[in-house]
Formats: sequence, structure tokens, C-alpha cells
Amino acid sequence: MQDQSPVALVSGGAHGIGAGIARRLRQDGWRVVTADLNPGEAGTRHAIADVADEAAVAALVDGVAAQEARLDALVCNAGIMVRKPVTELTLGEWNKVLGTNLTSAFLLARAAAPLLRAAHGSIVTIASTRAHMSEPDTESYSASKGGILALTHALAVSLGPEIRANCVSPGWIDVAGEPLRPEDHAQHPAGRVGQAGDIAALVAWLVGREAGFITGAEFVSDGGMTRKMMYAE
Repeated sequence: MQDQSPVALVSGGAHGIGAGIARRLRQDGWRVVTADLNPGEAGTRHAIADVADEAAVAALVDGVAAQEARLDALVCNAGIMVRKPVTELTLGEWNKVLGTNLTSAFLLARAAAPLLRAAHGSIVTIASTRAHMSEPDTESYSASKGGILALTHALAVSLGPEIRANCVSPGWIDVAGEPLRPEDHAQHPAGRVGQAGDIAALVAWLVGREAGFITGAEFVSDGGMTRKMMYAE
């Protein structure tokens, strides 16, 4: 008898937030497929794929249809950053960031829509607080994340009611175990820097039944930083 557990596809799932999302969904009983240019974690079916490439995305989703035979959640997490002064940023670098961060979400949503519609599933995109605020020299990254936010509410309107689409915008998330100072934590109203598990828990809720009335929404998970007024002393 074929396994009827729900299936999730997570792009950018080899490390960081994506790997955390995959682990959480596995713990919750999901079958998880991850896609990345790098090798994935043990315990999850993993595909090496460039999700900015149309043919690669088509093959990825066809593989899910053939092997898992259903898709209940698509998590568009793939993302890269090129930090350079805008006067030095090349068109190729701009296109690479937008391709990986934004175009991939469009390609995945388009390809996965029939499977998601059949399952009355959902899409969760991973944007960033950089959709609302910026650091210097992050034009391509900020533009891509703002685009993800807008793409998500458009998908919610176009694909509903069968498919829900929501966006999670993380702030500072420690994905590499970097050395953190007390002041790094203290500057957050929540009192600490975020962890991948914080984002994974939110995603797990959004793709679940309890979030069935939520679509087209953005959820900022940043420890309160975007609500904190800061002035130089």
C-alpha cells in the first residue's frame, strides 16, 4: 500500500534554514524531498538541482510526481547573496541572485501547481526582512526578497482557493553556529538571535491544517528588530 503521508518539497534544503525546515517536517511525519546544488542531509530524499533552471525544475517536480505521487507543500527557500557596491555589481551577478532567489520560486510554483491543487496544498516562500529594510551594497538581494513577497500574494490570489501561499521573512538567523556577542542578542527585543528552528516551526504551522484560513500573508520572524527604532548615540 502506498504511503499516504503528506509530501513537502524544500528548495535550498541542503543546509541552514532549508535543512532545518526539512528536519522539522520529517519529525512531524512528512515525507520530504530537498533540492539544492549541494549534497543534502541523510534521511531525506535529495535532488541535486539548479532551481533557477526551467528544465531542472520540471525534472524535479516530475520526479516527485513519479516517486512520491503527491505534493502537499512547496517551500521556496533557495537563496544567495552577492554583497557589492551597486556601481561594481555586474548584470550577470544581478541575474544570478534574482534567478536563484526569485525566478526559482516562480518556476517551482508554476511546475508544482497541478500536484498542489490536487492535494489542496500550500506554498511557503522564504523572503527576508530585507524586503523592507536594507544594508549597504545589497541591491540584488533586497530586490529579490521584495519580489518574493509580491510574488507570494499574487500566487495566493491566482491559485486559491485550492492552494494557499504565504511568505516568511526571517531576520538575523544563526545558521552556521557563528560566535555571537551578548550585545548581538541584547539588541533584539526578543532577547536573542534567531535559530533555524524558529523559522522551521513557523513553516510547519503554515503548511498545516490549523493555518487553513491564512493565505497571501507575510510573517516576519526577526525577534522584533523591524519594530525597533534605532538612533546613533
